Amino acid sequence: MSKYAKLVEGLTGTEILEKFPDVIPLQKRPNTKSSESSSDDVSDKVFSGHDEEQIRLMNENCIVLDWNDEAIGAGTKKLCHLMSNIEKGLLHRAFSAFVFNNEKKLLLQQRASEKITFPDLWTNTCCSHPLCVDDEIGLEGSLEVKVEGAITAAVRKLDHELGIPQEETLKNGKFHFLNRIHYMAPSNDPWGEHEIDYILFYKLNDAQQLTVDPNLNEVRDFEWVDAETLKAMFKDPSLKFTPWFKLICESYLFKWWDQLDNLTSVENDTKIHRML
Repeated sequence: MSKYAKLVEGLTGTEILEKFPDVIPLQKRPNTKSSESSSDDVSDKVFSGHDEEQIRLMNENCIVLDWNDEAIGAGTKKLCHLMSNIEKGLLHRAFSAFVFNNEKKLLLQQRASEKITFPDLWTNTCCSHPLCVDDEIGLEGSLEVKVEGAITAAVRKLDHELGIPQEETLKNGKFHFLNRIHYMAPSNDPWGEHEIDYILFYKLNDAQQLTVDPNLNEVRDFEWVDAETLKAMFKDPSLKFTPWFKLICESYLFKWWDQLDNLTSVENDTKIHRML
């Protein structure tokens, strides 16, 4: 285990709240998606030159975690993604959704140039965060409830980023929870990621389709690919990929893809896989 991982593992919930005073404890958290703070507005120097809509989204309340994926409180997306905080051990919850059609092709997206973190990189269908609100946080403590919260967030963000209507997602296919990965990765200065990431596969029901109408402030491009096409894309030096997508591909994706018809042997893994 790295020195960094030992630091994070050693932090209790109380210590996290003491170390990061801008984290709102669970019992005091507002049950709203975003926090309003003068330090997180357009005038903040870390946002200089960035898109105003993406700056607004940095006020969303992520779920701050301890080492064991237990919720401690709410922290803005800005707070959770500054490398200065990540290097002190601040950790939050995320999800990565992989949407497959009936030809077993995976929907990829290229993140928009407007994105504050990891702009212009290719990645899986949708990568984002459950928010610190009742229907996404999973406060009852069981992994099943946390997975339900991550799926609720995935349905919301598939609509927001790719224009896939929520009613279509809920009616036309099914989510499968595979596992959780814990990783840290720097982005463009001063940003980065430090997440426990819920990996979700979504499979369309037979003969069903999804409407894809991307929000250009979120998604620059998209493509449905088979496994061999994706492997070829990884060999193309002109294409760049998000670090979590590369981790998932290198460790799991193609094995899981081969079992897409029957995921029972690889889904619902209770272990948190540390990749620090």
